[in-house]
Amino acid sequence: MIPNRWYIVLESRQVANRPVGVMRLNEKLVFWRDAAGRVVCLRDRCVHRGAQLSIGAVVDHHLQCPFHGLEYDHTGGVTLIPAHGRQTPLPAGFSVQCYPTYEAHGLIWMWWGEHPLDELPPPRFFDNLDDTMPYGSFQSLWATHYSRAIENQLDVAHLPFVHYNTIGRGGQTLVDGPGFTWDGEDKFSVQLYNRKDDGSLPRKPTELPPPDPHRPHLEFIFPNLWQLYIAPPMRILVAFVPVDHDHTLMSVRAYNAFVRIPVLQQLLTWSTVQYSKKIVRQDQRVVITQEPRISGLHIGEHLFQADMPILEYRRKRQQLLEAERTLETMNDRSDQAR
Repeated sequence: MIPNRWYIVLESRQVANRPVGVMRLNEKLVFWRDAAGRVVCLRDRCVHRGAQLSIGAVVDHHLQCPFHGLEYDHTGGVTLIPAHGRQTPLPAGFSVQCYPTYEAHGLIWMWWGEHPLDELPPPRFFDNLDDTMPYGSFQSLWATHYSRAIENQLDVAHLPFVHYNTIGRGGQTLVDGPGFTWDGEDKFSVQLYNRKDDGSLPRKPTELPPPDPHRPHLEFIFPNLWQLYIAPPMRILVAFVPVDHDHTLMSVRAYNAFVRIPVLQQLLTWSTVQYSKKIVRQDQRVVITQEPRISGLHIGEHLFQADMPILEYRRKRQQLLEAERTLETMNDRSDQAR
């Protein structure tokens, strides 16, 4: 995983009045809400005897350990050791790792890094997606690294084969381009130009028309958020939630605002979700077989022109990983010099 990034890890509805324990980014974490309703994320291990805090309770807006009643505040610091009484000064070092969180659009992000900035910028979201649009959602656990799951959603050449009887119907096996555009340092879009093979050569990206934000396209925001723009009232949103190195939780939303009549809207949303589930199962069947498990620039694969979005993703991911390694090395040398 790329350190020092905002990762979508949960939906807002999953964190209510009780602590929620999950595995995310290869760590056991606990999420809960403080007195202000803010989401708090701590490492799910009591500093005292290592019990899981997530099986405890929220007491007086603090997280209480189920083993000996130690209470933690929103910073991860212990505020009470019952065995010492309320008047005894707390010993030094009684705290657990706390991760900054951000909540918006019904989603919860966590900042995964050892040294977060003093003033973290909010995570980026799609500015063309209206929060008022109705949607249905579901989750699917894949036995694969999140980088492989992401690349599958950037793969425009697999559609007529993996999805031959759903979104890939029509046998459009020839891929023009695809079109590709960066939007800042952490977001890009992919324009789809698939067609039937008529004997002509696929057009190169430079031969394609300018990007059209109103026609179907893909958008991706690093490190783990993707959108399929089908039409203004119809989108598919996926957060590729890293569970550990071998599992990814696909958190999917199917937006559909073609009708506004409540009963018809519910029926349309339900059918869109069922169709999306079928598509996800078709992808999952293939992606979980890929080797090596983790994607990268030099893993022995031979890519072709249609794989340009995947190659761009790999290049950027490698760049971000190398930048973090360089920063970590500089920090280590600075610490040694002291």
